[in-house]
Order: sequence, then C-alpha cells, then structure tokens
Amino acid sequence: MGIYFDALSAFPMLYYSLALLFGLCIGSFLNVVIYRLPIMLEQSWRQEAKSVLELPADQPTPTRYNLSTPASSCPHCGHQIRWFENIPLLSYLALRGRCSQCANKISVRYPLVEVVTAGLTVFLAMATEPSLAVLAWMVFLWSLIALTGIDLDTQLLPDQITLPLLWLGLLASLTGITETPLDAAVLGAILGYLSLWSIYHIFRLLTGKEGMGYGDFKLFAAFGAWFGWTALPVIILLSSLVGAVVGICMMVLLGRDRQLPIAFGPYLCGAALVYFFWGDWLVSTYMSWAMG
Repeated sequence: MGIYFDALSAFPMLYYSLALLFGLCIGSFLNVVIYRLPIMLEQSWRQEAKSVLELPADQPTPTRYNLSTPASSCPHCGHQIRWFENIPLLSYLALRGRCSQCANKISVRYPLVEVVTAGLTVFLAMATEPSLAVLAWMVFLWSLIALTGIDLDTQLLPDQITLPLLWLGLLASLTGITETPLDAAVLGAILGYLSLWSIYHIFRLLTGKEGMGYGDFKLFAAFGAWFGWTALPVIILLSSLVGAVVGICMMVLLGRDRQLPIAFGPYLCGAALVYFFWGDWLVSTYMSWAMG
C-alpha cells in the first residue's frame, strides 16, 4: 500500500481531487445515516419495550428498513430517486433543489452535509501526508459529522457510532497508526468518560436535573482514545465556551427558553476538530501567554 501513498504524495492535486470526490460520496451516505439511524433505533427500542412488557409486537413491515433498504424517495410524493438524481451535489444543482416529480423543495441540509464533508476531507488531506493515519482520521472526521447531525435532530449520540469510534481510537494507538501513545490513549478514554460522568452526577445532585446524556460521556472517552488525556481539558474548554456563547445568543436573539435542552455533542465534535487542526498552536500560544 505504501507505493500508492507515495504516488499520491508525488501528485498532490490527484490526492486532493480524490479526497474531494470521496468526501462528496461519503457526505451523501452520511445523510442517509443521519436520517435513518435514529428511526432504526426507535423501531428497535419499541420492539424491545413491547417484549419486556409482554405486549403484542408490531406487525412486521412489508420491507426491511435499514441504511440500504428501502431505496431513497421523496418525502412529499414518494417518488423513488433514480441514480442520476442522487449524484452528490450535482443532482441537487441540476434539479434546482426541487423534486423532479412534485417540485417540492429538497432540504438544503443534504447538499450542505455533502459540501461540509468534502471540504473537511480535503482540508484534512492538505494538512497531512497520504498514509493509513489519514484514512483513520477521515473515519474519525466522518463519524463526528454523522454524530453532529443526529444529535441536532434527536439529541441522541448513538452507541452504534460512539463505541466503535472509541475502540477504533484505541486500536489506532495500539498499532501505531496514530501518534498517541497507548497508555495516553487508554488513560484518555478512562478520564474522558469518568470526568463527564462525575460532572453529570454532581450537577444532578445539586439541581435535580440532568445536564447531559450518557452519549456525551462515551464521545468524550473516544476523544481521549484518539488524542490522549492531555487533550481533554482543551476540548472541554472549547466546547463549553462555544456552547455557552451559542446558548446565550439563542436566548437573547431568538427568545429560546433557557429550560429547553441544547445538544452538547455538536460542540464537543467541533472542539475536537479544532484541536485536531490547531491544537498544538492553541496550547503553545496559551503557554506563551501564561508564562509571558
């Protein structure tokens, strides 16, 4: 595989072009994950609840429902989307953002996710040399985009993404794919989970309310596995700062009720990406300022 990485290093424009195309395709798939995974989980939870309560199970649906079945269709008229209507970004532009049958608007979120995924994938490629580590970090990046979209929609951070992300981070450290030492990764996973777990229970004892969900603990543990324990204070500080600013702006400008919960996962994900690209600079700048 090294020969392919060497070839991509010799032709950086090819490397960036492949990252762009791959990012667009992955972004299209992430749209499916963001929309369908919560529905799949809800269906599974409902069946499990009925089984525990010994209630009659739901009648099986005519077709399976997963990430590949049934085929994508228009939510307004049911028109099954053909392959040439499902080309990332290009189809949206060609259709002018409307269904080819009923002319209802297609949510701008779909091309937005594709563009963001492609842009961040190219940005990651430009910041690193072609290697197995880049592939691992791309998976990390794509997972964060999916988690952000799901959390914004449902305030859920599914175990189906957070737990594999945690174990993949530890595996990447164990095999030397990432530069994080294994002991730092293991300690980071432990401290990442226990730190937010402790804050959650202290907050609940003091206020009688739940300040965050268990998915946040697992996601923060995954960050510890990928970056090591030393990154955790920076990530939590960045996410809390941005979350506080956004929350205040929503209350002041949009009149949002302060009692309504706000998804914290997107801020954690954003802070983790900031740390990946600029973490060393942030830490060195802060240390220079603190010691200057």
